[in-house]
Amino acid sequence: MDDIIVVGGSFAGLATALQMGRARRKVTVLDTGLPRNRFASHSHGFLGHDHKNPADILAVAREQITRYPTIRIVNARADSASGEKDNFAVTTEDGETLRARRLVLSYGVADQMPDIPGFAESWGKSVVPCPYCDGFEVADKSWGALYSGAHTVQSLVLYGDWTNNLTLFTDGHELSQDERDKIAARGVKIVDGKVVAIPNADGRLSGITIADGRTIAVDVLFAHPQNRPAANVHKTLGLETTATPVGTILKVNEQFETSLPGVFAAGDLANPMASVTLAASHGMLAGVFAQRSMLGF
Repeated sequence: MDDIIVVGGSFAGLATALQMGRARRKVTVLDTGLPRNRFASHSHGFLGHDHKNPADILAVAREQITRYPTIRIVNARADSASGEKDNFAVTTEDGETLRARRLVLSYGVADQMPDIPGFAESWGKSVVPCPYCDGFEVADKSWGALYSGAHTVQSLVLYGDWTNNLTLFTDGHELSQDERDKIAARGVKIVDGKVVAIPNADGRLSGITIADGRTIAVDVLFAHPQNRPAANVHKTLGLETTATPVGTILKVNEQFETSLPGVFAAGDLANPMASVTLAASHGMLAGVFAQRSMLGF
């Protein structure tokens, strides 16, 4: 039996494994090899790894982890889990059953692409969600923001630190006059109408096409598509979830423990603020708290 099974081997999961390997705990990491940021060519803002390909960062992390004899990484998808503290079972899609005293869920979330031609093709290239991740590279250029809720309007203030050339695409949503007045007062242009296409060349958009046939030129589009957990292991365990403006995450306490004692969660699966830095940090802490729980803390 393992001490910990980590479901998901991206930044959060590998951080858990690394810390637990250094604590000489027996750890198995189950990973599909499909991290959320695989669509991005570069990772930004991660100290010591700025502007590196995220896949390259993960490859180095995996290589470094091989020096710890109590860690193994298995390329497999977890299908379900059951049990209780000190006796959990995880079954893979191949039918193999693994057992551990604690579980750390770090399989992240999957972004659900809207049915707009060109959106998915441009995702991670010129259609992006995070100004901290990609804003510097497109500073002072023409930015578009795709409305998906009140959080989009709030983000317009934030975007002003990178550019003064902003256009809000309402995408068919109705805005109140008060909202329109506040947006206009910030110097942001408003384009009404449903977005019907995102013309692009190899993921680099040339503009945003709306239902009346107009194509509005912008260099980058900031958007927040809905997301959902990338696997269903939490459902088989009956874990509590929390709704966010862009999707569903697992409910955790200050020790990153879920509603089921002995099951911890970290990364985008338990935090709506997507960040490689936070994922690695929270993954490390989830492992430490899981270890401490095995020691009776």
